[in-house]
Amino acid sequence: MDETSAGGLVVDHLHGTAAVIGRLDRRGRLLWSLPKGHIEAGETAEQAAVREVEEETGIIGRVVAPLGTIDFWFVAEDRRVHKTVHHFLLRALGGELSDSDVEVSEVAWVPLDELESRLAYADERRLIRRATELLEETA
Repeated sequence: MDETSAGGLVVDHLHGTAAVIGRLDRRGRLLWSLPKGHIEAGETAEQAAVREVEEETGIIGRVVAPLGTIDFWFVAEDRRVHKTVHHFLLRALGGELSDSDVEVSEVAWVPLDELESRLAYADERRLIRRATELLEETA
């Protein structure tokens, strides 16, 4: 089975921070990651990224550039699932940090230089290195 999702790194350029989400894993550990979710029918990956970032963090963003794609397999309900997640760099335009989404345990603004050490997943940490390059180019 294939699933396609989109998400992003939403950055507050003024404060040099990015919004991340924390979810509890099966063992009850809080794992920090980038917001992401399913692409709805009729939606582009960019539109889904903007929507998911807002739903999961409360922050309204605008896509600045593509960050890359993460591809992985996992097992859910005894089925192998192939998941592709398209990530984008977003500039924060407004909104207020909120963990009201039921799928999210916590949200936080994290300084960009601490982001790589905070994220739980190696694939997302690699995207952060790409984002750092893009942020330097668009500063």
